[in-house]
Amino acid sequence: MKSKTNFVCQQCGAVYTKWTGQCGNCGAWNSLVEQEVSAGATGGGGKSAVAKGQVSGKKLDFVKLSSIVPSDAKARLLTEFDDLNTVLGGGILLGSVMLLAGQPGIGKSTILMQICAEVAKKHKVLYVSGEESAGQVKLRALRLGAESNNLSFAASTSGNDIAKTIESGEFDLVIVDSIQTLAMDEISSAPGTVSQVTNCGNLMIRAAKATDTAVVIVGHVTKEGTLAGPKVLEHLVDVVLNFEGDRYGGFKTVRAVKNRFGSTNEVAIFEMADSGLKEVENPSAALLAERTNTDGSVILATLNGNRPILVEIQALCNKSNYGYPKRTASGFDINRLNLLIAVLERRTKLKLSDQDIFVNVVGGMKLNDSAADLAVAMAIASAVAGRKLGEEYVVFGEVGLGGEIRSAFRADQRIAEAKKLGFKHAIGPSTVRDKFVIPAKDLRETLIKYVK
Repeated sequence: MKSKTNFVCQQCGAVYTKWTGQCGNCGAWNSLVEQEVSAGATGGGGKSAVAKGQVSGKKLDFVKLSSIVPSDAKARLLTEFDDLNTVLGGGILLGSVMLLAGQPGIGKSTILMQICAEVAKKHKVLYVSGEESAGQVKLRALRLGAESNNLSFAASTSGNDIAKTIESGEFDLVIVDSIQTLAMDEISSAPGTVSQVTNCGNLMIRAAKATDTAVVIVGHVTKEGTLAGPKVLEHLVDVVLNFEGDRYGGFKTVRAVKNRFGSTNEVAIFEMADSGLKEVENPSAALLAERTNTDGSVILATLNGNRPILVEIQALCNKSNYGYPKRTASGFDINRLNLLIAVLERRTKLKLSDQDIFVNVVGGMKLNDSAADLAVAMAIASAVAGRKLGEEYVVFGEVGLGGEIRSAFRADQRIAEAKKLGFKHAIGPSTVRDKFVIPAKDLRETLIKYVK
């Protein structure tokens, strides 16, 4: 007898009886995967137990809230990276479950091995890999100097076996690389499917909470950069870390997009060396070390999380050879760039409709700061006019559709960072009450006065 199958969307978990190109629930294309239906998966035609008044289960055991010891009062496992400890809220909390996601080759396995090496100095650590052999992991450990009698390794793709090992309570920290390779014996679908990821994650989380074992789970990402698999996995874990940056060079950042035990505004900045990842103590100085003051170059005082950083914004404008000018941005939102170009044309009378415009944030940084508007606009105007902005200036401020310069978040931290690196003035919103800041109210007046 042929087994019954359903088609499950890998993005939202919607179930269909036949395959379709697009999921009708979430709109994702080619996301339906065939899965066998177990015999007990479909219910009979009778009334449910609830309808009959029969509810299974038992009364919960409860305690007074005042008698519970807060989770944050438990010991934390410190890594060798001070900034990463800050991102985590003070270190890895015992009993917590973390999810680390990032592009392939970004350095996830490297940073986890370095964390294992530091934690294994005082605690027992288990590194479980479903992707690599023992020999491969050994080579990485030798390169990073991560050998320790407290550091153990296991190669497994069984969610049941890994959860049972965590449940033993033998280890203080368990690394699982990665959850997309795991499968449960009770589920017939392939590893990485919605059901496998969800159920394997649930198993490990329950085991971690029961034994106060810290667990770090590695997650894959899609080509769009979002975490692969069901969104429910992000809801289940305590901390979600995003490992971002250019896999071939430049700075790499780790930030928490979810943290039950700390802030989500902190960021750790790394660079890759032969001996592994190293923290960048002064990213502003490193980013500006090779800067030459030319037209189209402006220094922006931005924030990466709560951390002030000075980065160089470069713009290049060239006469378009086609009827439709090209707009390209690296490290800056392309839609925001198009909006700023429209404001420049409308409010400053610059002619940009026949110009190809390219904007780059130096060092591989990705900006998510509205106060970068003024620096980008001034860089474009400088490139078009062939004029420079003085070397003594840093710039920050949001640009409105009317060309007005609006206030920036945490201006005092931006100013302090600029002073530390020897800049003389900042061009910024007029709402900032500091003699270091030259007030700018209108975009057109600012360009006329300072781009020379």
